[in-house]
Amino acid sequence: MRLRDFARSLKPGNDRQLADDLAAQRRIQRSRAATKADREGAKWERKDRDRDRRGDRHTDWTS
Repeated sequence: MRLRDFARSLKPGNDRQLADDLAAQRRIQRSRAATKADREGAKWERKDRDRDRRGDRHTDWTS
């Protein structure tokens, strides 16, 4: 919780609205984190496929 949110929570008012606003902010943060993780995963997958195409993978499955 940021300082502004904390100060707002001390002010008398509509607690339900404050809770809804804070919940919305948390959803947005999680959404951004999920989007970032998805982009990073897709980037890794593209690099992995490129290694397969080039034959750069040196894996010995016989051991």
